[in-house]
Amino acid sequence: MPRIGESAQRRGAFITVEGGEGAGKSTQIARLAATLRARSGRGVCVTREPGGSPRAEEIRTALLGGLAKPYGPFAEALLFSAARIDHLDRLIRPALRRGETVLCDRFIDSTRAYQGAAGGLDPGVLDALERVVVGPTRPDLTLILDLAPEAGLARAAARAGGQGADRFEAETLDFHIRLRGAFLAIARAEPARCAVIDAGRDPDSVEAAIRATVAARLPELLPGEGTRGDAA
Repeated sequence: MPRIGESAQRRGAFITVEGGEGAGKSTQIARLAATLRARSGRGVCVTREPGGSPRAEEIRTALLGGLAKPYGPFAEALLFSAARIDHLDRLIRPALRRGETVLCDRFIDSTRAYQGAAGGLDPGVLDALERVVVGPTRPDLTLILDLAPEAGLARAAARAGGQGADRFEAETLDFHIRLRGAFLAIARAEPARCAVIDAGRDPDSVEAAIRATVAARLPELLPGEGTRGDAA
């Protein structure tokens, strides 16, 4: 049976991973991808936003370099949407039609949180962009890695190795506090889709919590894993 809002042509599963800076999304996506490749018997496509396709990666460079920042959150949201159109058309939708599991580092919730709640863009504008750009291609499961902003920014700075913060890492602590609140509000508003994972624990514990959540929410991806309930 097709999942939430999707056509019968869709055969794969779509999982997105969200959270603030330094929450460990890339690490945990890599671990989850390895588990699913070994256990699910399906192809696994790992991708990211902004980016994921050649044109979208070009837009990513501009966005993270801060080229759109002087024009405000609406201009940034438009650029994210342009990248998302190409990403969906060239990579995500074809992978889902092939029956693959798509793991995406950030998707619509990051636009809602960064340009919306933290950036001040009207939610109605973001809803309209989503209807046009995303349509029925909504995540089956969204894992929100929750971490105190101070800890996340410290991790991000250590990861950068002195190369300097990108456009979003360089925002004020107040921005990142609003960002965290936005992600948690999204999770409360859409509990059927979202699961909050405590990202302040060690990587192995976070991985175990994610695995338990995937097994509970999408048991066909981890056959025999059992239903142990969500992590948060």
